[in-house]
Amino acid sequence: MASDTENETAVLRELITRAQFVLWDFDGPICRLFAGHSAERVSEGLVEWLEGRGLHGLLTDAERESLDPHVVLRVVDRRRPDSDLVTELEERLTEEELHAASSAMPTPWADPVIRTWIALGSRLAITTNNSPRVVGKYLESRGLTSCFAPHVYGRTRDLQLLKPHPHCLNRALRAMGAAPTAALMIGDTPSDFLAAREAGVPFLGYARNERKEKLLRGAGATHVVGSLEAVLRTLRRQA
Repeated sequence: MASDTENETAVLRELITRAQFVLWDFDGPICRLFAGHSAERVSEGLVEWLEGRGLHGLLTDAERESLDPHVVLRVVDRRRPDSDLVTELEERLTEEELHAASSAMPTPWADPVIRTWIALGSRLAITTNNSPRVVGKYLESRGLTSCFAPHVYGRTRDLQLLKPHPHCLNRALRAMGAAPTAALMIGDTPSDFLAAREAGVPFLGYARNERKEKLLRGAGATHVVGSLEAVLRTLRRQA
């Protein structure tokens, strides 16, 4: 009888060998965007900016205390849709993300995984809720631009289309002429998994700690790795 480890290895091998197109989330699987520029401080800064404009009552106490700047942005978009306020807030977040990209920490093994997948002939795209400008800045700093260009699909002005909506995944699939079943998404949040499920794309979760893994599995993800080294080993066996 095969062990759990052997079964997991076989599943990972099947996911990877079938993937002609790989859709990556950005912040998490590729890098820790806010490793040197706290997301919590960014969120606090957005809240302070709103309150400085006399909009203290726009957010609940729980929303004001959110550690995720995307939560703040989405809440404001729901309550003031299609407003200049949302446009300004999104631009402020983009500037903070651009600043964070300068000190982002590469996810262990991500760079060699990306380069090995390209060498094996797969095509890669990034599907993210971050600004595509931020992704471009980071990829250039790592010499990875050519591995993804032109397939970077990030946050647009229509914030209703952020993941878990599958919009950015569907854009990538259409642009690359990819069938969903021939693709694989790598993500680290429940919204990544839900977007992949809605798009019909197989999903591989990346969880750098137990909390991340618990959230992914709680959302329904069944295939999760704690390190991309396992992905790299599997890819190298294909070479």
